[in-house]
Amino acid sequence: MFDRIWDAHYVATRIDDRDLVYIDRHVLHDLHAPHAFEKLAAAMRAVRRPDLTFSMQDHTVATKPGRDENTNPDGAHFQRAMREGSQRNGIRIFDLGDPEQGISHVVAPELGLVLPGSIHAVPDSHACTVGGLGAIGLGCGTSELEHILATQTIALKRPKTMRIWLDGQLRPGVGAKDVSLKIIAALGTAVGRGYAIEFAGPIAQALSVEARLTLCNMTIEMGARSGFIAPDEKVFAYLEGRPYMPRGADWEMARAQWLGLASDENAVFDKEHRVDCGDLAPQITWGTDQSQTISVTERLPALPQDADARVKMERAFAYMGLEPDTPMQGVKVDRVFIGSCTNARLSDLRIAASMLKGKRVHEGVTAMVVPGSTSVKRAAEQEGLDRIFKEAGFFWGESGCSMCAGGNGDRGRPQERIVSTTNRNFEGRQGKGVRTHLAGPELAAACALAGHIADPRDYLERV
Repeated sequence: MFDRIWDAHYVATRIDDRDLVYIDRHVLHDLHAPHAFEKLAAAMRAVRRPDLTFSMQDHTVATKPGRDENTNPDGAHFQRAMREGSQRNGIRIFDLGDPEQGISHVVAPELGLVLPGSIHAVPDSHACTVGGLGAIGLGCGTSELEHILATQTIALKRPKTMRIWLDGQLRPGVGAKDVSLKIIAALGTAVGRGYAIEFAGPIAQALSVEARLTLCNMTIEMGARSGFIAPDEKVFAYLEGRPYMPRGADWEMARAQWLGLASDENAVFDKEHRVDCGDLAPQITWGTDQSQTISVTERLPALPQDADARVKMERAFAYMGLEPDTPMQGVKVDRVFIGSCTNARLSDLRIAASMLKGKRVHEGVTAMVVPGSTSVKRAAEQEGLDRIFKEAGFFWGESGCSMCAGGNGDRGRPQERIVSTTNRNFEGRQGKGVRTHLAGPELAAACALAGHIADPRDYLERV
């Protein structure tokens, strides 16, 4: 499948042995695009295809109700520069107050900006999210973004191919986030370096489209730039009729082409892995990278004999304020965050709300929900999910990246322990000294209710 998409977009091979490949559409965001706009202007170059380029205000926007660009003063400059650069170059911008504003990786699938078999670029490492639709998502830096804006191509060394086959059937209380954390725990954060990863097998096929987006979102945390799942009838049903999708005869022609993208049964990959998820329990990170993950029912690992591994683990334990060989459940939680491009879609909010209905957040826990897009927020409010969250004691925010990296001022306090549905748990990621545990929305909701790390299956039984 990867070869089919790459070869269809191949332009030429440069003298540095990197391939030039065509970009179908790309979405910019407020943190990095303004600098690329400045570099283009200085070089007196124009955006080659403004009709295939879209701008999103997401990283620096405040999430407080009634916000404007000055609500987060540190982000005002970025938002103004994004607005001015987009208008100067004739690019459609999803600005504050726009009914479709939100996180770029959430909005692009919602609007049908990403087609199966396409190559999609975003100046953000989690561009791989759209692989859940059967597309190749490429994160890019500012220099690469300038090149894309000027030429509608990107220069890359062609990655090798990897297939991760996911066996089993997920049990209640276990979702795509748990699968992704299990893969990283089993194979490591560098397993995908130099590869494009295709997820396949019974688990990948059974996942909903939004769950596939979650799984593919975490591909970058496996070291790979792109990860994807072959498109099928679920994807076509999800995409049909969305604003930027083809229609009528064009839709039927496109759909027939997309069906031919799947890898052949006898396809040969450069590397293959199998991960059994049949007995998978809810997963949670305990340390400072995603490979430091265990089941919520397990004890924290003992210190290893290997000296280098021991030093790394000792540092993680010290930063996280935890002790080896102690239970994971019962560790006190200060804050819960449900949001980000990983787990802030409508299906994520529905499962969390179903567990919270009629209950209250534990005293002393600060709980936040930030929908991934204004469309998600609007749909959730139509279903009454916002009332469930607010009555349970959650803050209900406006859409944006929020606490994922804290670029809008939403950060924790030093030594505060946060259970978060985001994608990174590095030291200082959510604030100086903040201790981040990554988990899915089910586990996050359970922790909000319990006031400590808890097994969501105990709460699902009560729903």
